[in-house]
Amino acid sequence: MADLKSRIEQFRVMAEANPKDELAFFSLGRALLENNEPAEAGSAFGKVIEINPKMSKAYQLLAQAQLSSGGKETAIETLKAGARIAHDRGDMMPKNDMLKSLKELGVEMPELAAQTKELEVGEGQVLDRRTGIVGPKLPRAPFSNKMGQFIWNNTSAASWKEWIGMGTKVINELRLPLSDPGAQKIFDQNMLEFLNLAELWEEEKNKPA
Repeated sequence: MADLKSRIEQFRVMAEANPKDELAFFSLGRALLENNEPAEAGSAFGKVIEINPKMSKAYQLLAQAQLSSGGKETAIETLKAGARIAHDRGDMMPKNDMLKSLKELGVEMPELAAQTKELEVGEGQVLDRRTGIVGPKLPRAPFSNKMGQFIWNNTSAASWKEWIGMGTKVINELRLPLSDPGAQKIFDQNMLEFLNLAELWEEEKNKPA
């Protein structure tokens, strides 16, 4: 618990230092949810959506916080908005999770059942999972391992450049010694969340090479 409270304070410092840092607010919200503080978590996820309205996972977690605070009707509206955004972006896991939550709350959205029309991806391009936009690929995978290949297949050069700047902040503000496996794990989680790849990676890493 002490470690969790320490992380909450670290993320709070990051968010206060940079009010436009969506990752700091997202990480703060997740940690607050984990610490059973749904009201403040909801405020953090609301800030994420204000900064980046297309981050579908933030809607899912905001609705979770709202439900924990007793705001059922507000949570339903949040889930509806998030499911539509996830549908338009092709974020299948958050979309399916939100549709499932809506169904459990007695709400159906059959108009989202149809598959999203695939965007045309040309040579040297990739459908960027962070932005939902087709853009130029990185010249090569950022790492030589399976995660590096996965990022290369799902992240544009522009989003990776953004992460490089954000990653430096994460290391400095969380004081992460990357030689420590625990610190590396925290860094990787922040990276995948920033790139909107965390849940997809959970599926991908368990697939045979």
